[in-house]
Amino acid sequence: MEFYTVAPGDTLFSIARTVGLPLERLAADNQLVPPYDLVPGQTLVVRFPLEVYDVQPGDTLSAIARRRGTTVRRLYQNNPELGGEALIYPGQTLVLSYMGPDGPAITVNGYAYPDIAPDLLRAWLPFLTYLSPFTYGFTPQGDLLPLEDGALLSAAAASGVCGLMHLSTLTEQGTFSSALAHTLLGNEAAQDRLVSQVEATILEKGYSGLDIDFEFLEEGDALAYADLISRFRSRLEPQGRLVAAALVPKVSADQPGSFYRGHNYRAIGQAAHRVLLMAYEWGYTYGPPMAVAPLPSVRRVVEYALTEIPAEKIWLGVPNYGYDWPLPFQQGFTRATSISQPQAVDLARRYGATIQFDRAAQAPWFRYRDEGGVLHEVWFEDAKSIAAKLALVEEYGLDGIGYWNIMRPFPQNWAVLTGLYTVPGRPGGCS
Repeated sequence: MEFYTVAPGDTLFSIARTVGLPLERLAADNQLVPPYDLVPGQTLVVRFPLEVYDVQPGDTLSAIARRRGTTVRRLYQNNPELGGEALIYPGQTLVLSYMGPDGPAITVNGYAYPDIAPDLLRAWLPFLTYLSPFTYGFTPQGDLLPLEDGALLSAAAASGVCGLMHLSTLTEQGTFSSALAHTLLGNEAAQDRLVSQVEATILEKGYSGLDIDFEFLEEGDALAYADLISRFRSRLEPQGRLVAAALVPKVSADQPGSFYRGHNYRAIGQAAHRVLLMAYEWGYTYGPPMAVAPLPSVRRVVEYALTEIPAEKIWLGVPNYGYDWPLPFQQGFTRATSISQPQAVDLARRYGATIQFDRAAQAPWFRYRDEGGVLHEVWFEDAKSIAAKLALVEEYGLDGIGYWNIMRPFPQNWAVLTGLYTVPGRPGGCS
């Protein structure tokens, strides 16, 4: 796998000729559509097929996989243009394998809201180990609040992807409630009720485990929170269920701030089977323009986590979004708009911007001026920035990653992920 940075005057045809690939293959791996208008500074993923297959009349993906010693899931991964759909046509060329050895197997979790578009969910599922529908809540009395997760779980099961029940203190207003957590953590009866109802839901719906996400906890609730995670583990572990917990991106045990003080890395790491490092949101909606997940900051979080938690328990959180800030930035007034990687490139194309790459942050960015004369600054993720973050998994021996979130497409990410690692499914082995 290689990366190509588009130069002024480049066309997809000229790039394909330069790298020695058919135009159609280069377009498919990057999910580009005619007329293939490129942007200076845009990054393209270049993968070299080792073995291909031309679809014959009457072929199905399952039949091809069976005859050629592969799996339907692997066909989806090698051919992201299929979008997780089994529709193929005679004469279509499918990649059976790419040059180079398979990367190490890792775990991949993805978060999705119940209203995710079905076609987008299908496109993501071949690249996931777990799917976490977002999110179950609870009352101060410990009663579980429902979530319409049936469609997500059915789609996941059909793709050999396991479901993780997600439980959080998120309110209807979209904020995490420290008061709700404090009430629960101080009430043994409410905890008993919640643990029992969560267990019953996991068994009823066939979830493979639980993913817990309590944020903005009071400092005095840190150990009680870890104890609650232990209670869930004690109940679910005998049934073979996993318990994971999200961790805010700390770089020291005593890091100040309301966001950090309630998460004790060592205690939570001991209580849970896995932890997710939420290593993103340095650049955020109300903050100044900057990379969402600058690589040096992400690395510092990982390195601190490894002083408290074994590497084999850690999932690295990976952002699947960027931000568009109007300028000049004014603290307390400016609000950035969240955008996907394809939307970012479309903005650069529409306004004639050249995409830059910040080598320190390992992230792309650009500026443009809109029709109203307002200057904007955009930071987002591309193939190179995602590859830099994903490389940390192998460098530090982590168990895997978790995408926040899969509500946006990012085709290049899929190519990079499977170019670096193997993401096996679990057909028949989830619950």
